[in-house]
Amino acid sequence: MNRVQIRSSERALSVGTWLIVGGAMLYSVLTVTPLMAAHTPAEWRWTAPILPLVVDAAVVIVVRLDSVLARLGGHGGAWPVALRWMTGTMTLALNIGVSALAGDLVGVAVHSVAPLLLIVTAEAGLAYRRALTAAVLAMEARKRAEQDARERAAAEREENRLRAAREQREHEAAIAREEREHEERLAREEADRQDRIRREEAERTAAAEWAELEARERREREREQAEAERERLERQAAQQCELQAQEQAERERRERVREQERMERERAALLAAGPPPVKLPEEQARATVAAAFAAGVPVRVAAELSGWSVGWASARYQEHRDGNAAAAPALGR
Repeated sequence: MNRVQIRSSERALSVGTWLIVGGAMLYSVLTVTPLMAAHTPAEWRWTAPILPLVVDAAVVIVVRLDSVLARLGGHGGAWPVALRWMTGTMTLALNIGVSALAGDLVGVAVHSVAPLLLIVTAEAGLAYRRALTAAVLAMEARKRAEQDARERAAAEREENRLRAAREQREHEAAIAREEREHEERLAREEADRQDRIRREEAERTAAAEWAELEARERREREREQAEAERERLERQAAQQCELQAQEQAERERRERVREQERMERERAALLAAGPPPVKLPEEQARATVAAAFAAGVPVRVAAELSGWSVGWASARYQEHRDGNAAAAPALGR
């Protein structure tokens, strides 16, 4: 179903609904007016058509607003439903009132046709409008999805075109680069050939000049002696650096040994001291926990040695760890 068919169905539903509403209103006015006139004082009988008109106006409001809400996809809540059924019930009661009071069952059945048709039409029209609205929304969503799919396909085609153009440019650039490299290689080979020719000519000239050859050999020996001296100095410097590195490593090893021995002594002293009879003052407790941390004593033992709680000792341990972590990057720099 397309949008034109949906609109045509909405127009047919609207026209049919208003025809039924108009006919039911006219029939209700003609039926209810005598009932109201019979139960109204003589001087006020001219007001007899007012009540059916008021009830029918409520019916018009319900039908109109329900159609608008259904078209927008909204819902008025419980009050519109109550008004719709109340007006329908009132219209039915007023239309069959005369026949019911007279005990005329046939009249009751005949006069209930228009009110019942109006009630059912209002409910069915609302359901139809909601279904049509849902169909319109579904159709629009489908069109949007198709449009999005077309746009994505167009974007993919454009991206593929750009990728193909980029690959073509890269291929052409690679071919041009290979051509340049080939030309440069040929130029280097020609330059090497020219250099080789020049070297050969220089060697032939040097062979003819014996005196120059002896001077060159002497300079070569001097250069070799200088190179040997330089290598000797470099070896001596390397040996000196290696010796210094070994001495530094030995000093560091001795420092580590002394530090480990100190930590072992401190730990032994802490463990030998045992838990204090009372909780140590905070400064002394901090010093004890710091020594315990440096000696690698567990947190629980440090707490017992200081007389403070495990949580307090754990917090001090965390402070020392944070301090060491902050100091490590500084030492690395």
